[in-house]
Amino acid sequence: MLDKIKEENILFIDIETVAQKPSYDLLDDHTKELWGKKMTWQSEKENKTPEELYQKAGIWAEFGKIVCISAGFIVTEYNERHFRVKSFCGNNEKMLLTAFSSMLSKHFNKDKYMLCAHNGKEFDFPYICRRLLINGLPIPKILDCSGKKPWETNYLDTMELWRFGDYKNFTSLELLASIFNIPSPKEDMNGSMVSSVFWDDNNIDRISEYCINDVVTICQLFLRYKGCPLIPETNVDIIEPFMANDTEDDNGVQRN
Repeated sequence: MLDKIKEENILFIDIETVAQKPSYDLLDDHTKELWGKKMTWQSEKENKTPEELYQKAGIWAEFGKIVCISAGFIVTEYNERHFRVKSFCGNNEKMLLTAFSSMLSKHFNKDKYMLCAHNGKEFDFPYICRRLLINGLPIPKILDCSGKKPWETNYLDTMELWRFGDYKNFTSLELLASIFNIPSPKEDMNGSMVSSVFWDDNNIDRISEYCINDVVTICQLFLRYKGCPLIPETNVDIIEPFMANDTEDDNGVQRN
């Protein structure tokens, strides 16, 4: 199957998410109640209160929001492959999603294009669609899977491809990059740190860089799956990001 897919027709993406509020205390009473109901099973399993579990709220689209989407694609110039990648990031999620959706509709809306992410079918793709609807935005054609059978969607998932029909465990992007000898740029953070880097440090540039590194790795992993040579680091072209920032967010936190 993979040998029939043209690398130039794939948009590789990754998202970073955080809780909608910097702390549990800032939630209104009704949302606290709903969060508690959502966390009933998790609270019993981990023996933690819903307040203690709120640091994980970014995982759920109903209680979290997207602060960065990075997207990249392969182009060939002078017989050399390049990977161009751009981030859409900031504290204004609706603005971020509007810009990202506009790019999809203008450049990746034909049936020949596909989206690729790591664990994208379970996380990235549905999360983006849910947050689009919550923000009152339409779902671009390439993301819209309503009424489609699983094999009819425009989705590729590097984790699912590695399963070969096995559904019993999760294989991290970091592990797959290691076993396939994919060089990874030095990173000073991991996924568990995104929330504190956003809410405490107000460092969206650091989150964008982390997200871009993941997108590059996803692309290189896909090329390994196809038995193709990796794209040299010198041929990774990082485009100036789209910054979607309010001067002040809805929690009264001043933003740069």
